[in-house]
Amino acid sequence: MSNFAIIGVGGYVAPRHLKAIKETGNSLLSAYDKNDSVGIIDSYFPDAAFFTEQELFDRHNSLLKGRGEPIDYVTICTPNYLHDAHTRYGLRLGADVICEKPIVLNPWNIDGLERVEQETGHRVFTILQLRLHPSVIELRNKVMNAPADKVFNVDLSYITSRGNWYYASWKGDVHKSGGVATNIGVHFYDMLCWIFGDVTKNIVHVSSHDRVAGYLELQKARVRYFLSINSDHLPEEARLAGKRTYRSICVDGEEFEFSNGFTELHTRSYENILSGKGFHISEARKCIQIVHDIRNMQPVGLKGDYHPLARQPLTPHPFGWKI
Repeated sequence: MSNFAIIGVGGYVAPRHLKAIKETGNSLLSAYDKNDSVGIIDSYFPDAAFFTEQELFDRHNSLLKGRGEPIDYVTICTPNYLHDAHTRYGLRLGADVICEKPIVLNPWNIDGLERVEQETGHRVFTILQLRLHPSVIELRNKVMNAPADKVFNVDLSYITSRGNWYYASWKGDVHKSGGVATNIGVHFYDMLCWIFGDVTKNIVHVSSHDRVAGYLELQKARVRYFLSINSDHLPEEARLAGKRTYRSICVDGEEFEFSNGFTELHTRSYENILSGKGFHISEARKCIQIVHDIRNMQPVGLKGDYHPLARQPLTPHPFGWKI
């Protein structure tokens, strides 16, 4: 049994981590969030100590270490822009760290964290759960067994509707979330690189507060992508069915189906980490580089080989801001 602490226990993704810690037979000793709406802890670890101040959380973890109950792993579920700082805290506490994606916002932040790993002798792991999805593994095997000169044509469409709350939260601030490509797409870019190889060309066609569309050339694929948080972009069939999320990947005109099988992927991620087979921070470098480049590129407009959904009319920011 390992001892865990969690930072950001009130966040959206935290319940998946609490469930994974529980299902892998470990113990949560302490939790921290500046907000106190954290009743979800009762469903998993009601005896865990909870703090709304970082200083008291740190003091408690230090006291645990002093009496022979050190924290073995710190789980990070905080807003994207805080991942770097909170990961450094976990390493310097003397623990390994499990951090939600994106591990950091910029590729040079990975270099800094790797230096802290060397200083402390502890490791940072991230959640790249799509690599564990059976259908994704099957597709990767298919690509690896294809002729060496085969280049696949891929269309990625991902629309996950968000209300106006999104823009009032840290998620709507590109400096804190990294923008749409980082916030909702980083795991897809990791999946694409893992399956089809390194990026050789990166073009952004459209980028705004609610969408990003572009073109990637990978070693074994030409990819057109469209990512959006705007419900107006949902296909008619999804709207008629009352759905607020639409996910589609077409490979050479054939729909790649992976809608199911997501519920246990965080637990499987923890199982791998605890058995020494987790995804180290270095493995996230490629997708972090992609989203960094997308965020800092000047969109070229509707030129060249762009995703059909990129033609969607631009809509004003609900609060009148510009990204």
